[in-house]
Amino acid sequence: MSVEIIRDPLWNNIRLDSLSFELIDTPAFQRLRYVRQLGLAFLVYPGATHSRFEHALGTYHLARRTLTLFEDQDDFALIDRDECMLIRIAALLHDIGHYPFSHALEEIGAMHHEDVARPLICDGEVADILHRELGADAPERIVALIRGESDSPLQGLISGSIDLDKLDYLRRDAFMCGVSYGEIDVDRLVNALVILRDPTTDAPRVGMIEKGLSALESLLFARYQMYRNVYWHHAVRSATAMYKRLVADALDAGALDARTLAGFTDEGILHVLGQRAPSPLLQALRERKLYKRAFECPAADLQPDAAEWIADDRALTAAVENELAIELGLRPGELLLDYPTKTQMLGLDLLVRRPYGEVRRLTAAGWEGAINLPKLSEEFYRSARWLRVYTSSRIALDPAAVIGLASLTGAEVRQRVESGRGLLRA
Repeated sequence: MSVEIIRDPLWNNIRLDSLSFELIDTPAFQRLRYVRQLGLAFLVYPGATHSRFEHALGTYHLARRTLTLFEDQDDFALIDRDECMLIRIAALLHDIGHYPFSHALEEIGAMHHEDVARPLICDGEVADILHRELGADAPERIVALIRGESDSPLQGLISGSIDLDKLDYLRRDAFMCGVSYGEIDVDRLVNALVILRDPTTDAPRVGMIEKGLSALESLLFARYQMYRNVYWHHAVRSATAMYKRLVADALDAGALDARTLAGFTDEGILHVLGQRAPSPLLQALRERKLYKRAFECPAADLQPDAAEWIADDRALTAAVENELAIELGLRPGELLLDYPTKTQMLGLDLLVRRPYGEVRRLTAAGWEGAINLPKLSEEFYRSARWLRVYTSSRIALDPAAVIGLASLTGAEVRQRVESGRGLLRA
């Protein structure tokens, strides 16, 4: 099997076998060259123009590297060789369904990119290649790995507590943004991975030696820092909120079809929006005239589950934005609410081998005698996630009134919108 070598700024040389190279040359994969990994973060960090294409290659590289390390372990003999090839290809294709500007459109209710990936992998040119090289069931098995639904003993490398996707994007994003927050000990983490027998089923699974837990802690710290300082940076979220509103309005007006969103590149969707749904909001985004913060507070200062309707109900949020804009003397679309979709800083379900051979499962319940990673993860999350109100021009808002509105349930907010009695009044 011939091997091609691609130069990468993060991992240096990435070796590609002929099957991977053929998949990379398909139109579905080549589109990823033109989908930025960090969406609109380049408006804040000029170097953040790297693409999903680069990230996919990096994840593939880490998969190859990890599988090579596994070859020295006795229990690796329990793994079928075809599982290894499927893992490599799943690592390569895991982001093939991503929308333009990264995750933003999933926040307005668009189908999750892992679901979008299914037809791209199971139909067309990619499927033809996989059928020919890996068998009739290969596309579905790869989709199951990407969705975290496979019974493969190597599932954890693609979707799990320490999947290789995280190791690449945290290092790559920090490197390209020029920040040090994503510095994690990738070498230690990868070398700490082992094949272990699940103590409840005796089935082989990906796990970790206990000495690797300190590197896992570094992964949690890095992820928190990247969310706080890059992914959820206030100006990045302003641009993201503007983009989400643009696309949502275009979908509502019939200028865009939700079924075609995943086929666009970043510039492609902005071009189409300019042709079919031109607006001052689009022009402001193009010219980086980002909306300003009129209010903000961290999730840690809110009641649990407060403001979740902003993240979960796009139609209600748009109606509230319009009502608030009018109430404050602005035009619809000149005030935007932002509360990032709830996420886990570190989901834990991991087999760990202790120094004397015992295998234990580390879960959200924590581990006595060690840093309580699940609790720490929740604290980090509530500190990094902020509720914000953005406006096209600087205005003053009463913080208590905004917190009061955010603390209402979705049904209560909808009732207040329909009553027309004002949203910022007690």
